[in-house]
Amino acid sequence: MSPSARPKNDTFLRALLREPVDYTPVWLMRQAGRYLPEYNETRRRAGSFLNLCKNPQLACEVTLQPLSRFELDAAILFSDILTVPDAMGLGLYFADGEGPKFERPLREEWVIRGLTAPDPNVHLRYVMDAVAEIRRALDGSVPLIGFSGSPWTLACYMVEGGSSADYRTVKTMLYDRPDLMHHILQVTATAVVDYLNAQIESGAQAVMIFDSWGGALSHAAYREFSLAYMQRIVADLKRSHDGQRVPCIVFTKGGGQWLEAIADIGCDAVGLDWTTDLGEARRRVGNRVALQGNLDPMALFASPDKVAAEARRVLDSFESDSSASEKSCGHVFNLGHGISQFTPPENVKVLVDTVHSHSRRSSAGS
Repeated sequence: MSPSARPKNDTFLRALLREPVDYTPVWLMRQAGRYLPEYNETRRRAGSFLNLCKNPQLACEVTLQPLSRFELDAAILFSDILTVPDAMGLGLYFADGEGPKFERPLREEWVIRGLTAPDPNVHLRYVMDAVAEIRRALDGSVPLIGFSGSPWTLACYMVEGGSSADYRTVKTMLYDRPDLMHHILQVTATAVVDYLNAQIESGAQAVMIFDSWGGALSHAAYREFSLAYMQRIVADLKRSHDGQRVPCIVFTKGGGQWLEAIADIGCDAVGLDWTTDLGEARRRVGNRVALQGNLDPMALFASPDKVAAEARRVLDSFESDSSASEKSCGHVFNLGHGISQFTPPENVKVLVDTVHSHSRRSSAGS
């Protein structure tokens, strides 16, 4: 594939690389999901969430569904962060009303010492097939984002055996047996590097690391047990493919206090949740990285005019400390976390349309 493989709408990629753009691009975390009736129908046909993830044709179908409704500037692979520990043999399953669970969580030292990174082109072949199929279906329209969970976030699920309110089991291991915790994180970091690089080789044009539970760590523990491993991953990622740069986004939910440290690990963009002001974040990182975010997902339950007002507020916040020549440069609009399954789809359309119209008008008129 030649350099001409860059998508027709490459605004998202240019924003991540802090190149000039005509408007602020927008995509939404979990944009293909249960808030869309068509997704629920496809999931019903699949029989289960895991079947949906492991069927490349159906994963492609649901990846494209939000792009048929909304003028989004990127598609994101439909999958789940827990496919990696599942491929490590932990036995992923989804209990009704309880979320993801593992049949064999990491508790015994001999099991932890035997943990190995899976070959993504063998044990996660269905993900690579989905990436390739989605790229073909997009036909160069918008970029495709690949992703993985961070080693710390994956380890939380792998040790706890599922979601946790207090992370008691994994944090006990962290403090009591840091050697075991580091072993899990080292193996998982290798798995994430291999997984993301395989997605890039299969057609992903940008990648994102979701550190969903990094914000649960203390200041010192975050740097040692989360940030250090994400830095290693970023250093080992393929940063170009088919003649094109492949940008990398790092997102720690609850990580606003570590913004400068995250920006220094070598990623192209830092994702922010809704608790950090974008303008202040931009002043803190300068031109080191692009920023992605950061509307509160719950704002989408307000009336359409309030949704539009909140979108404009986020955009204006980013531009509050920039010159006219820098307007709309280095910002990707997104939510501060995944979209809720109860979100009215019509409000998503209001959001996307407002981001495009307001950012275009602002950049043209300032």
